[in-house]
Amino acid sequence: MAFLAVANVKQKWTQSEDKRNLKTRDIINFNNTHFDENISSGSYDDIRRKDLKLLVLAGVIVNSADNANAATNDPTRGYSLEACFMQLVKTYGTKKWRAELKKYLAGKILLNDLLARNREIEKIPIMLNDGKTLKLSAGSHNVLQKLIIEEFLPRYGKGCQVLYFGDTANKLLHIEESELKALKFFELSHDKLPDVIAYSAEKNWLYLIEAVHSSGSISETRLLELKKLTTDCTADIVYVTAFLNRA
Repeated sequence: MAFLAVANVKQKWTQSEDKRNLKTRDIINFNNTHFDENISSGSYDDIRRKDLKLLVLAGVIVNSADNANAATNDPTRGYSLEACFMQLVKTYGTKKWRAELKKYLAGKILLNDLLARNREIEKIPIMLNDGKTLKLSAGSHNVLQKLIIEEFLPRYGKGCQVLYFGDTANKLLHIEESELKALKFFELSHDKLPDVIAYSAEKNWLYLIEAVHSSGSISETRLLELKKLTTDCTADIVYVTAFLNRA
């Protein structure tokens, strides 16, 4: 609907216009008037952040302002159809559509491909002690997990093997199930799993490590909970709370 409002399409695609420079409040008014919506006039920021975001990223709609240096959420900013896309839209539903679409897409990177590439760039590579490399999704919590595995454990882990760590996007990203079962560790699907589990065969120590970005340190209650869960474990447990910095 935001797209149709910016394009000024009520019934026919041939109505499409560029240089409309519609403000987000204008888009709300258009949708309420022509599409029987009841959008609050105070929802203008949602229109910008949710409804228009991908359209602007794809270059289908352009974001302009009376003041070129205006902030993203400046009310003087307006939205218009990109001129070449506007010409393409006018052919939708006609015999010219497929040929014009092919011409328009020539040399363009699809938004799906662009976003997939960005997601790949944002991932954090992490190397395990056996040389295996995995990729964590971006985020402060995963930066800390990377440091635990690549900096903390090689120094203080007594040659240990990483048996488990999760990703914010994939809780079971890396798990050595047979090794954990051999140590009689508790049920691996349990929601009480620490962030990182590592084992030193030399010392028979099992490290249970919590990576604390904002919360989740091993408090007295968490410690008691983990002790109860690891009653049958054959290794000695080492409890660690890891923080990103000294502060």
